[in-house]
Amino acid sequence: MERKIPDFAGTWKMKSSENFEDLLKALNVNLMLRKIAVAAASKPSVEITQEGETLSIRTSTSVRTTHVTFTVGQEFNEATVDGRPCTSFPRWETDSKISCEQTLQKGEGPKTSWTREITNDGELILTMSADDVICTRVYVRE
Repeated sequence: MERKIPDFAGTWKMKSSENFEDLLKALNVNLMLRKIAVAAASKPSVEITQEGETLSIRTSTSVRTTHVTFTVGQEFNEATVDGRPCTSFPRWETDSKISCEQTLQKGEGPKTSWTREITNDGELILTMSADDVICTRVYVRE
């Protein structure tokens, strides 16, 4: 039987955020940039389009917009939360959760990763980690 792929598509607004500033601190983002990033990222708009296992995610804040497209199970290039180029490998961790390890393309820094999961009640949970610091953001469909 073919596995049902969860529907990540939609426009999402953030309901809650925990540890974002701590995550930036773990990534050695300076205080001034952290304050700007925390303020700007307090109300991100996230638009996801999806075709099968290929997701296109556009995240917009008052400071910047990021756009990434990937297919689960295939490596792709993106940037860490603090803007360093990395190679990412997304995979299904569960039937409704994608986890992604990131490898810096050059230099050294904290080990980074992210997960995106659709809950049974239709929320989107994004986690971002740097070493042992985990930021959790919960989104609801608009």
